[in-house]
Amino acid sequence: MKKNSLIEGAIVATLGIIIVKVIGLLYVIPFNAIIGEQGGALYGYAYNIYNLFLAVSSAGFPFAISKLTSEYSALGYNKAVKDTYKLSLRIISIISVVIFILLFVFAPQIGKLIIGNSTGGNTIDDIAFVIRMISFAILVVPFLSVTKGFLQGHKFIAPTSVSQILEQIVRVAVILIGSYVALRVFGTDMKTAVGIAVSGAFFGGVIAYIYLKIKIKKSKLLPSDDVKDKKEISKKEIIKKILTYSIPFIIISLIYNLYNTVDMILVSRTMNDILEMSSDVTESVVSVFTTWGVKLNNIILAVITGLTTSLIPNIVSSYTKKDMKDVDNKFNKALQYVLLIMVPCTLFLSFLAEPVWTLFYGESVYGPIVYKMFVFAALFGGLYSIVVNTLQGLSKYKLVITTVLIGLLLNTVLDVPMMLLVHNLGYEVSYGAILAAIIGYSVSIIISLVVLHKKYGFSFTDTRKRLPSYVMSWLVFEIVIVLLKLVVPTNLDGRLIQIPILLLFGVLSFGIYVVIHYFSGNLTNLFNIKKGKRK
Repeated sequence: MKKNSLIEGAIVATLGIIIVKVIGLLYVIPFNAIIGEQGGALYGYAYNIYNLFLAVSSAGFPFAISKLTSEYSALGYNKAVKDTYKLSLRIISIISVVIFILLFVFAPQIGKLIIGNSTGGNTIDDIAFVIRMISFAILVVPFLSVTKGFLQGHKFIAPTSVSQILEQIVRVAVILIGSYVALRVFGTDMKTAVGIAVSGAFFGGVIAYIYLKIKIKKSKLLPSDDVKDKKEISKKEIIKKILTYSIPFIIISLIYNLYNTVDMILVSRTMNDILEMSSDVTESVVSVFTTWGVKLNNIILAVITGLTTSLIPNIVSSYTKKDMKDVDNKFNKALQYVLLIMVPCTLFLSFLAEPVWTLFYGESVYGPIVYKMFVFAALFGGLYSIVVNTLQGLSKYKLVITTVLIGLLLNTVLDVPMMLLVHNLGYEVSYGAILAAIIGYSVSIIISLVVLHKKYGFSFTDTRKRLPSYVMSWLVFEIVIVLLKLVVPTNLDGRLIQIPILLLFGVLSFGIYVVIHYFSGNLTNLFNIKKGKRK
């Protein structure tokens, strides 16, 4: 294996992320055609619970292992490097087994928590079955995460990116082939088909883990047992460092993942138990929150993923040098990237929710209605992730945990009242949950920005100066789409017809948008694009 430099590693990692995201976006088209909205809701129930518990078992560990591996390797402590990896695997094995047992044993209780006494759609037994099926992935994926961290600490980025792609390909193959064969060939029930689909996480993890273990063995990264370091690092000290580095990330990731889980449970229970809506309607709406809408939101969140990959090490580097002016400048640039790219993408997906939804999933009564608001939750969540990653880069873990927790509590407390309020006003009930999430994110963002400004001297002058031009460009962007909708129909039947419709709207709206920012100087500011000289 070849070690990657900072730039090489960033390029390889970004390419890996893009490929994984593209595969993750495209497979939902045939998958939706196979299992439909009810199956999508069931799939989402399992995956949201899985992601929540996965955050406990693996979030933070890759970072901790990467950091310790890099640190000990630089000092020439090869035995400490080996001990770090082996101890991490032991720690993660205990956590994984405990979580697996909890999920497997208490799956029916979790199902009951999600849907209550609802009848007519997915049952508690259905949910318990798919949760148990996906729980096996907890026995594999955390080990994969630790191994990725170990390789990244050695600056081997390419193998970890390849493993991500390999994992995604296997997972998607199991999802599509397994669910199709189960439903269309053997005629099984939906529960079995979705259970096979979620097991794709286990098989993808196994293949990727085997691939990385082979790479480690071939590269001889783990020294022999008789190797000695010039300074002995005790196992107790290594374990303490692993936990110290990883626990803040675990807490942050756990709370962050609770947003989706809380919304999933409260939307389902409010619609079923309080408003007594039919199970078909409830699960159609819930599937947007848990599966289909989330996949579409990945279009705009991919921008954030790429941005944070570059943002964190750059901010850490400047902060280490005590260059707070440069940290402030980079943070402002990150905010402006979000304003420039994510906001128009969000508006585009919202205003054209119907053709976008029809293109990917076919016709749906509730899908486009719910999604045109749900996409804004992704915007605010993405914006807050920039703030969170900046604070983590500054090692302000307590502030991150506090603000994320405040936002989650607000979201939880406001969910049901907001849903009942918007329902009584005659709007789609799920809008209340979306507004509650946006309020939670917004409060967390505001608190973080105030602290960054008052305590760490962050100035948002450049962003504030440019904000009016951004707002004006968003208004023009919206007006172009609204005017086009007056002459171009967006409610036509059929998937293929949506492609030229979306291309027309996209080329005209984003074309004008880019021109505005080119002449306003915002593109020059962010991308160093020089405007041509006039004669």
